[in-house]
Amino acid sequence: MNTFSAVLPYIQIALSILLIIGILLQQSSAGLGGAFGEGNNFSGFNTKRGFERTLFIATIILAVLFGASAFIALII
Repeated sequence: MNTFSAVLPYIQIALSILLIIGILLQQSSAGLGGAFGEGNNFSGFNTKRGFERTLFIATIILAVLFGASAFIALII
C-alpha cells in the first residue's frame, strides 16, 4: 500500500495531461460567438462518428479514472 501511495501522484499527473489533451482535441463548432448566444447551429443534434466518438468516449473514461484516483488519494 505504501508503494501505491508513492506512485499515485504520478498516475494523477499522467491522467490529467491525457485528459487535457483529450479535451483540447475535441472540436467545437460554436466558436466564440456561441458563448454569447450567436451561431447557426441551433439544431442541438450532432451525431459523433469515427475518431470523434472514440475521442469523446476516451475523454469520459479518462475523467472517471482521474476522479477515482483523486478519491483514492483522499482516502489514503
